[in-house]
Amino acid sequence: MAHKEWIMNSVREQMPEKRWRHTEGVIQSAIQLAKQYGSDPSKAELAAILHDVAKYWPVERQREVLIESGYAEDLLAYDKPLWHGPVGAYVAQKEYGIADQDILNAIRYHTSGRVGMSLLEKVICLADYIEPGRDFPGVEDIRRLSASSLEEALVEGLDGTIRFLLEQKQIVYPMTILARNALLKEAKETKHK
Repeated sequence: MAHKEWIMNSVREQMPEKRWRHTEGVIQSAIQLAKQYGSDPSKAELAAILHDVAKYWPVERQREVLIESGYAEDLLAYDKPLWHGPVGAYVAQKEYGIADQDILNAIRYHTSGRVGMSLLEKVICLADYIEPGRDFPGVEDIRRLSASSLEEALVEGLDGTIRFLLEQKQIVYPMTILARNALLKEAKETKHK
């Protein structure tokens, strides 16, 4: 695996400065959430550094990687902003030597979520929603919930995303709905324990 500082510099070169500031916020939030909920902070940091590595790649290049990797070809029928997660996971593995499947999955599913998310996947997905630079309707509710429940905070975040897509008359990726339902079930089960 490549050295962390080199990875950070390489990722930073692939995005506008504003997006790098977002990435720094995700790193900060991911480390904090990892410590709070018992995930590995160094894995959270690495996944956060790489989570948006492919976000500013040309759409055609992302399409090629999705097809070449065989990861998530079904995504080609859905909203392009979802693509950079699986593309980023592929890049993290091929170009940065990341072999840890949990880190790769955290990158892969940070935009869509999925059923059966690991602790690290939840941490990265939530950190992406609540990093300090984020400012959208409902973000304070998600931040408040993140203090006591990863699952409840993620449900709130995914609800907002789904609501936004519905209002925009956009197609909702089915995995996101399934992830939301699974997290809601987890949150309810946790409360009843």
